[in-house]
Amino acid sequence: MSRNELNTREKRAMAAISTAAGNMLIVAADQRNGMKAVMTDGPDGAVTMEELAEAKADLVRYLGNEASAILLDPEVALPAIPDNGVLTRDTALVVGMDASGFDEVDGLRFTRFSDGVTAQTVLDLGGDAAKMLWYMRADRQDADSRVAREIRELVAACESAGLLLIVEILTYRLEDESEDEFKAKLPTLVAEAARISVECGAKVLKLQYPGSAEACAAVTEAAQGVPWAVLSAGVDHTTFIEQVRTAVANGASGAMAGRSLWKDSLSVDHDVRKDLLTSRALPRLRELEKAVDRV
Repeated sequence: MSRNELNTREKRAMAAISTAAGNMLIVAADQRNGMKAVMTDGPDGAVTMEELAEAKADLVRYLGNEASAILLDPEVALPAIPDNGVLTRDTALVVGMDASGFDEVDGLRFTRFSDGVTAQTVLDLGGDAAKMLWYMRADRQDADSRVAREIRELVAACESAGLLLIVEILTYRLEDESEDEFKAKLPTLVAEAARISVECGAKVLKLQYPGSAEACAAVTEAAQGVPWAVLSAGVDHTTFIEQVRTAVANGASGAMAGRSLWKDSLSVDHDVRKDLLTSRALPRLRELEKAVDRV
């Protein structure tokens, strides 16, 4: 039994963001600057907000609508995509609540909400679920820290509103820490972040791949029955598929993939986007679904 049981509304939302086999499969397209960065074929290299909005709409048309759910932002993509009928009735909508970037206090990172975005905003935008990102260093932050209080508050607000919340946690290298030191700590940092988040009431988690089958099993144990999905973190598709296979074989409940699917399939030109998304990104999504469902 899960530490934090889903209520009836949350169970319905969980089913909406999952495959027929019951595993999460979400295309992440809430990036703003990260998406602009891969659209490099414009005449001057710059991407306008209108061009970014058009690219997001095409990403939904030719890729996201083939997944269980699509994760979109309230700044560029919403409410235009559902309002214009781009999102199909069979694809659930997850609304990202976090703003781009982060603040830094005493060497620790803190995310911000998109301006004015609350649980009610997500519902008003037609969201089936919400997603909020927090950064966490579980060796310096515990269940009484600022980030833990923020998680508790949003979990309570979303539960009160009848909204499923996906808690995304990213750990990161500190300024005085070497790459090797951070890599060695990563499995424990991810598992401990899962444990703290669950202690704060999280009911669904989105987490980094912790590095190995053994580490995935440790994350599953730390999550205490709370489902967790592995995020792609910008790795290439081949690498991510193997990570997903390892994660689901050791207790993960699915995947949320962004750049691993579409980072080389976007363009400022609609016709180029359509071709790349359907010929390159979509087959990757099909392969990812098989990995998630272990078929």
